[in-house]
Amino acid sequence: MVQRNLLDNPAWRPEELGQSLPDSRHAVSVALPRWQDVVGYEEKSPEVINRLQCGYPRFVIHRSVQDLARQIAGDRPCLPFPSRHVARLCVAFMQRCGDAAAQIIERDGQFGVVTSVVGYDSLKAFWQHTGMIVSSRRADAACKGAGHLQQDDTAVRHSLRCQLAELYDCSPDDVFLQPSGMAATYAALRIVLERTPDTPTVQIGFPYVDTLKLQEKLGHGATLLHDLTRCPDDVEMLLQRGPLAGCFGEIPGNPLLGSADLRLVTPVLRRHGVPFIADDVVATPFNVNLTPHADMIATSLTKYLVGTGDAMGGALICNPRSPYHAELKTIAAAQHEELLWIEDAVILETQVKRFPERMRIHNRNGKIIAERLHAHPLIEQVWYPKWSFGEAYEAVRRPEGGWGSLITFLPKNAETASPRLYDNLHLCKGPSLGTSFTLACPFTLLAHYTELDWAEACGIPRNLIRLSIGLEDPEELWQRIEYAITA
Repeated sequence: MVQRNLLDNPAWRPEELGQSLPDSRHAVSVALPRWQDVVGYEEKSPEVINRLQCGYPRFVIHRSVQDLARQIAGDRPCLPFPSRHVARLCVAFMQRCGDAAAQIIERDGQFGVVTSVVGYDSLKAFWQHTGMIVSSRRADAACKGAGHLQQDDTAVRHSLRCQLAELYDCSPDDVFLQPSGMAATYAALRIVLERTPDTPTVQIGFPYVDTLKLQEKLGHGATLLHDLTRCPDDVEMLLQRGPLAGCFGEIPGNPLLGSADLRLVTPVLRRHGVPFIADDVVATPFNVNLTPHADMIATSLTKYLVGTGDAMGGALICNPRSPYHAELKTIAAAQHEELLWIEDAVILETQVKRFPERMRIHNRNGKIIAERLHAHPLIEQVWYPKWSFGEAYEAVRRPEGGWGSLITFLPKNAETASPRLYDNLHLCKGPSLGTSFTLACPFTLLAHYTELDWAEACGIPRNLIRLSIGLEDPEELWQRIEYAITA
């Protein structure tokens, strides 16, 4: 069957609710064509949930993963994990939560954590927040009895690490592959907590939802410093009160695309011996060079680096220019397991080769659309790295780099205009970013539906719309967007 070309034929019609984006059983996004579909998704409305063919894998358990869980544990609540050690970490987390008993079951070399109905929320929380998941491809292989499939994985993984090392200007053995981007952040958290046990962390800039939840629930508490204008002073004040195990920050942040000024933040952290863990998913290593400032970089390969939207992976980079490099890398190597599934690695290795070429087009298209939105009389505000704390972004932007293709905007009279505009967008609409096809979503609703007042108190409007601009012809893209604005 020929896969639908979403660049030419996007899934935006109401009747396409729940379709996989892209048209693949391993897709990481799902069509939510109307504003009310997003609300229904968040409120677990059967009319929406029963239509979903897939979802983002950390949030919506893939059917193949459900099949594997049943194969391991029958009808008991269960999730599979990629190793016995990860299953043990999950059980330890659930014991700290105190909801219910949990046990590890091994069947045919596959590991599952089994609990009761009461304990399932904690089980799912570990899966979601840590990203230590079994991918749909791995689940398919395990259900077929090929769960230990070994292609030429040494060569594939080495090639992938070499390509990433070139992008990050480091050695291949500084690159630690992970099953997801969030797993890379979890690996960084475990490293800094081993280095400085029983110590809290800090998050600078408004974070992606699970980055903060990870520190709060699997660390020793976290402080959010969301005001980027006061960031260096706030970090200094926090460190005067007590030690920190690590500092986490996204360059730029999501969804408002502002960046902390690392020229001011890094010296504060270095004076106190605190590692900085940067998330560069939105900017990508093509656009920014964080090595003068970051001690580790946690990135998702699921987004721009693969581009297809149907393969999971992540990487943790130990920066050789960090004063803590030898110490952090030693801990990372001791903790590391090779858990990126080989079939996902094969796709990632192939796609990363074409990443720079794709990113140039993403940059060009993103700038065109951002500037036109910025000039439109019916748009109240546009957030884009070129303007959102632009001087701080420029300080880390590579000479040949751009501003990426993630754009967030708010129409005038957003409470009524945003739902209408979103419904009239003739573009793919669903979670995730970095796909070759354009994706739109009402990000605050999707990421913070149960905490909208808190998000707005942090400066994140509930009715904003986020665009991940793809590789389509920018003129055609703008026609679709302008139609939705003025319809």
